[in-house]
Amino acid sequence: MRRWGYPRSSEAETGGGPSVLGIVLAGGEGKRLMPLTADRAKPAVTFGGTYRLVDFVLSNLVNGDILRICVLTQYKSHSLDRHITTTWRMSSLLGNYVTPVPAQQRLGPRWYLGSADAILQSLNLIYDERPEYVAVFGADHVYRMDPRQMLAQHIESGAGVTVAGIRVPRTESSSFGVITPGSDGSTVERFLEKPADPPGLPDDPDSVLASMGNYIFTTKALIEALQRDADDANSVHDMGGSILPQLTERGEAHLYDFGDNHVPGETSRDQGYWRDVGTLDAYYEAHMDLIAERPAFNLYNRSWPVYTHSNQLSPARFNAGGIAGESIISAGCLIRGQVTRSVLSPGVVVDPGAVVQGSVLHDNVHIGRGAVVRGAVLDKNVEVPPGATIGVNPERDAELYTVSKGGVIALGKGQRVP
Repeated sequence: MRRWGYPRSSEAETGGGPSVLGIVLAGGEGKRLMPLTADRAKPAVTFGGTYRLVDFVLSNLVNGDILRICVLTQYKSHSLDRHITTTWRMSSLLGNYVTPVPAQQRLGPRWYLGSADAILQSLNLIYDERPEYVAVFGADHVYRMDPRQMLAQHIESGAGVTVAGIRVPRTESSSFGVITPGSDGSTVERFLEKPADPPGLPDDPDSVLASMGNYIFTTKALIEALQRDADDANSVHDMGGSILPQLTERGEAHLYDFGDNHVPGETSRDQGYWRDVGTLDAYYEAHMDLIAERPAFNLYNRSWPVYTHSNQLSPARFNAGGIAGESIISAGCLIRGQVTRSVLSPGVVVDPGAVVQGSVLHDNVHIGRGAVVRGAVLDKNVEVPPGATIGVNPERDAELYTVSKGGVIALGKGQRVP
C-alpha cells in the first residue's frame, strides 16, 4: 500500500496550543437496536425526546473546545447526514466545522472493513488538517465528558494513545473492550476485546475497566499504527480489536479513568454517568434514568449543554383532563389522556382515555382513544388505534412486535398496529 508521512504542526499554525482533530465513528449498523435502526444509522436514533445519539459526543467535543470534527458515516446515513448538516453549523470564519464524511472508497472499491479501516481510508482528513493530536470518539453513547482533561493527561504522559476507561460489573465484560492497568495505574498492560472471563480489578474483583470507545492519539502514533494494521492480513481492522492491542504490546497505550473527569454543572448523582445504548434494553433503561426527580442523567445542565436542532413547534398542551407525571413531554405534544414515567418526543398525541406508562414515544406517535401502551418504544409516526393495547398481553405482543430479552416492546417507524 502507499506509505504516507505524518504532519508536523508548527506553533504558529496551532496558535500556541495543541491542535486537535475530532473524528467521530458513526458507521455501525446498530443491529442490536432493531427495529429503531431499520431505516437509519444508530447515531441518528432519537434519544431523550428531542436529541439524536450523535448529539452527545458532538456536544462533549464542542464544549471541550474541539471545534474541527469529522463524522465518519456508512450505513443508512441519510438522516444522520441531514441532522449534522442542518444542526451542527460552526463558524466558518474561524475555520471550525462539523462535517459528515461518507465512505469514500479511497483505497479501492470496498466499504470499510472495520473502524480502523474507516480511519485509514479517511487519512486525507488528517493530512489536510495537520493536527498534533486526533481524538477518536464513538457516536452512540450517552454521557458528559470534558475531553480537555483527557487530552492534558495524554500530552503529559507522552503516550501514543490514551483510552478512556470506566468501571463496569465484571459480568458485563463480554460487551466491552476490557483494560488491564499496569502497576503504575496509568499504562495499559493488556487490552482484551469482549473477553468472556477477564480478571477483576485488584481493589474490586467484581469490576473491570471497560473501554468507552474514546481514544486520543498522537498523530504520528495513529498513522503508523494504521499502516502496520493495514499490512496485517489476519487483522480485523478494528480500533478496539486491532489498534489498541497493537499499541498496548508496544507499551504506547495509557489509561484515562473516566471517574476522574468533571464537567461544570454536574451533580453528585450524574457525575461519571455513561451508558452504551446499543441494545433495546439499554436504550429503554437509559430513558428511565432521565425521568426521576433526581435523574441519574440530568438533561438540564446549562453549564455543559447538549445541543440539538429544535423545530419551531408550539408548547405542549394538556386538555380534556390530560395529565402527565414523572415524564418528559416535548414541544408540540397534545395530551388528553394519562402519561406516567414516559418520554415523549415532539408532536405526540395522546387521545382521551388513553394510558401511556413507562414508554418512549418518538416524533408524531398517535395514541388513540382508550388505547393502552406499557413498557414500549414506539418509533416515529406509529399510530395506535382506539382501544388497542401494547404491553398488556405478552403472548400477543411477542407474535406482533419485537420484544427484547428484558421485555421491552419495540415498534419500527410507521409500523402498523392492529
